[in-house]
Amino acid sequence: MPGTERSGYYVRQPAGYSAFIPRPLPPAPALDLGRLAGPLSHADQAVGRLDGVTRLLPDRDLFLAMYVRREALLSSQIEGTECTLDDVLSFDLDPSTKAIPHVDVREVVNYVAAMSEGLERLATLPMSSRLLREVHARLLAVGRGSDRQPGEFRSSQNWIGPPGCSLAQAAFVPPPVDDMKEAMSNLEQFIGGEPGHALPLLVLCGLVHAQFETIHPFLDGNGRIGRLLVTLLLCERRVLSAPVLYLSTYLRRERTRYFDLLTNIRFQGDWEAWLEFFFEGVRQTADDAAATAQRIHGIREDHRRKLDVRGATINDLSLLDHLFTQPLVSAKWVADQLHVTSATANAILSRFVKVGALREVTGRARNRVFRFDEYLALFDQPATDRVHDETGSA
Repeated sequence: MPGTERSGYYVRQPAGYSAFIPRPLPPAPALDLGRLAGPLSHADQAVGRLDGVTRLLPDRDLFLAMYVRREALLSSQIEGTECTLDDVLSFDLDPSTKAIPHVDVREVVNYVAAMSEGLERLATLPMSSRLLREVHARLLAVGRGSDRQPGEFRSSQNWIGPPGCSLAQAAFVPPPVDDMKEAMSNLEQFIGGEPGHALPLLVLCGLVHAQFETIHPFLDGNGRIGRLLVTLLLCERRVLSAPVLYLSTYLRRERTRYFDLLTNIRFQGDWEAWLEFFFEGVRQTADDAAATAQRIHGIREDHRRKLDVRGATINDLSLLDHLFTQPLVSAKWVADQLHVTSATANAILSRFVKVGALREVTGRARNRVFRFDEYLALFDQPATDRVHDETGSA
């Protein structure tokens, strides 16, 4: 099978299939940084604007809580998870709710936990194979994939292709186990060593993501870990002060082009085309995140003013802040969070309905649930891409 001296080569295996063996990074011949200068500059500027916006937000944690959930949902949907943001919020509100697709929701909850695990570990552990294995263990701790060697690099051959396809029918076969381990060792050295540090950080992120996807070191969860890897690198190198840049929306929308460009790296060594695509995704994603952060702050201030006009209580303002982390609530949840009686919780919710902050969604007289529609609308699709979004199911 064809390969390229720049990115790697195929080796025929004793079982009859051919597997791809990636060459260590950085690419040789060297990248054409002149060609990449413009797209890289635009992406760098967008990331800088995003970090500046989120640093100045007085309520950054409110933004992060839902933004992380949306990324977890989208990244899991790319892998085939079938649940909605409302399913995830309903689970957070009451995990015993029978109408929730628990297996799918658990994958999203696992992703949020894995992301938090990775960010916490960066305080004491460099970006490394060990850190990725720990994050992977949390990602597949419960539910689908929990029998697929969580926290361990694979001990058998895997392959990429349509669901149910055999190894012989695979669209791509990553390196065999021994070559995979060597490739991951090389990747770890590249991330932490001189070749990696000599490159602009976004170039490093683009190279590392593509190389990780080619190596495919786990039996399951490679896509989610590969996307999370970009965010972790940006936070580790302190280009972002918080995990506010995720590429899942862009990669889901452009999934055909994404896979084509990864294939072109392997067959043609075309790293530059991939990096141009990657930089554009970073630019779009950063601009969207910055716009969303500003809109969240605006929504919060608008509802604070509306509540103040009606003589807002301390409990009212406290609930408003809680809604940005849990925008689907019940009277019981409000009573528990604010440490008030059920009657007081219902009175607070009535005021929120009157000012248009909440909408009752069950139609029931008891066990009612209220939804923060205006806020959740920001997460239905990217703030700067509402007209052109043509994504279907991943």
